[in-house]
Amino acid sequence: MAHPADDLDGLPLERLSALEAEHAELQRRMADPALHADASRARRVGRRYAEVDQIVTALRDLRGAAEDRDAARELAAEDPEFAAEAERDAERVATLREHLRELLAPRDEDDSRDVLMEIKAGAGGEESALFAAEMLRMYRQYALSRGWTLEVIDSTDSDLGGIKDATLSIRAGSSAVGGGVGTGGATGGAGGGAAVGVWAHLKHEGGVHRVQRVPVTESAGRIHTSAVGVLVMPEADETDEAELLAEQMASANLRIDVFRSSGPGGQSVNTTDSAVRITHLPTGIVVSCQNEKSQLQNREQAMRILRSRLLEARRAAQDAEASASRRSQVRTVDRSERIRTYNFPESRVTDHRTGFKAGNLEAVLAGDLDALIDSSRRAEAEQRLRDAAEGEL
Repeated sequence: MAHPADDLDGLPLERLSALEAEHAELQRRMADPALHADASRARRVGRRYAEVDQIVTALRDLRGAAEDRDAARELAAEDPEFAAEAERDAERVATLREHLRELLAPRDEDDSRDVLMEIKAGAGGEESALFAAEMLRMYRQYALSRGWTLEVIDSTDSDLGGIKDATLSIRAGSSAVGGGVGTGGATGGAGGGAAVGVWAHLKHEGGVHRVQRVPVTESAGRIHTSAVGVLVMPEADETDEAELLAEQMASANLRIDVFRSSGPGGQSVNTTDSAVRITHLPTGIVVSCQNEKSQLQNREQAMRILRSRLLEARRAAQDAEASASRRSQVRTVDRSERIRTYNFPESRVTDHRTGFKAGNLEAVLAGDLDALIDSSRRAEAEQRLRDAAEGEL
């Protein structure tokens, strides 16, 4: 007869024991009011707790299910009616064990981070700008459905009410951190997702989104194809990569210009020089913000974006040096690649990386992105497990 401990064979027992000890320590730290006096530190501890808590919860579920299975088997020896229950418990043990194995697989260290997203109108002129505005609404509704907050940091409107470009901050609230994916998610089925945070869900949205429909600007009723570019970056905390960012963000490396904000077509919306443009001289990265009313607020927002862009540039350089087997994202390293098509005549959305098709375009644009995002997360999880297995050979 199996013993609950036998069901942990093949799993990293020392690591599991260390994670249980870390879980207890993180609980102690989170109960300390002093931690919450430092919002940045509290956020980092909360992220780590959400990651470890999933693993420890899965381990406890596995142990409990194994004990239930063994108890049912003992009863079945005397009463055959318990045999079916023992079989169900055995299947649950196998499912929970696989789930725990997936949770322990290597994953993106940034999965628990919040994100900065940029949406840019591309080929298609005004039609592209109008669809970019629809995509902004789509991500806003998706964020609301998960209990996240979406803030428009900077945006430029088009003449017909679309957006030429927009920079967004999407952050998980304290209650949302640690949430799993939707039904059938990348690591669903056994209770909760293997990855937490906004980046885990939205990192695969980066790329070119193509739309096929009859534009409102088209009088002949012909279907046009337009494109919108999306860039997603994990948001950098002020304390992230402290030494690197301190050096990179030194005043000697920055040129800060102020100018007057303007609206669509160049019309003035502000009579003071409140808009801010920051140029990072070593890399040539340029960030500008004009949505806030004060120069100080625009400067803070621009610095926030610059920090994340520098962190993303560092990640990209590391990815370029890594071997292909260590690149775990689902073909999103090349952000110029077309990743998705929204076909209005057929009410269909197609993800070109995973082959997943959704026949509910209207619902998708209303924020129902779970199935599409889950298809990318499943592909990533499967790739990580393959990479981990190859590394063990």
